[in-house]
Amino acid sequence: MKTAASLLAAEGANPLIPHDFELIVGIFSFFVVVLVVGKILTPRIQKTLAERTDAIEGGIKRAEEAQAEAQALQKRYSEQLEEARRDAARLREEAREQAAQIKAELREEAQAEARRLVEAAHAQIEADRQAAFAQLRTEIGRLSTELAGRIVGESLEDEVRQSRIVDRFLDELEASPQAVR
Repeated sequence: MKTAASLLAAEGANPLIPHDFELIVGIFSFFVVVLVVGKILTPRIQKTLAERTDAIEGGIKRAEEAQAEAQALQKRYSEQLEEARRDAARLREEAREQAAQIKAELREEAQAEARRLVEAAHAQIEADRQAAFAQLRTEIGRLSTELAGRIVGESLEDEVRQSRIVDRFLDELEASPQAVR
């Protein structure tokens, strides 16, 4: 049994150089593969790569736009929040001012009511004092007349005379510097 190498050596062929038929089939196959890859697969691959590139670039662009929009929204919300804080501070200050105004009005009303009550009390005291003085004057006049009648020994029941005497006596009493009120 002879080996393949010994058969080839016997024929005088170099094992590194292919036969003419194999070389033609190999070149033809190579061109078919190049043609298939170049004309059919390469455009599809390039189209797919272009679509992926567009998708990636579009995604990046959309992400950048979304990020810019998010930053704009954040800025707008920050401005709105700051404005809301300023409004809240303004409302608190207005409420404090209104509270102070209401407090001052209530204090003023209370003071006015207190003054009115004090004035009414003074007026009532003066009216009571006048009434007591008039009652006392009448009582003093009656007692004086009765006492004078006992001292004189005659009745001083004439009311007109009695009234004149009592009034004159009380007027003299009031006019004296030692009169007590």
